[in-house]
Amino acid sequence: MPDIAMERAHLAQAERDIRDGERRVLRQAELVAQLRARGQNSAEAETLLRVLRDTLQVWQAHRQQILRMLATPQG
Repeated sequence: MPDIAMERAHLAQAERDIRDGERRVLRQAELVAQLRARGQNSAEAETLLRVLRDTLQVWQAHRQQILRMLATPQG
């Protein structure tokens, strides 16, 4: 049986991580756009953006897993 308090703490951390990840993705996308607008090589910045987006998706899936666990009847 999961520890509800611990799962809620994990959910709070996941929410913080996701908000931070969303900010990082947005900032990196802006940097990619700036590099492209100046005609500079954006390959590495684009690779990092893909990694950030992939990581964010993993965090979002983890949050969903925590929410499912919290929704499971404890009985």
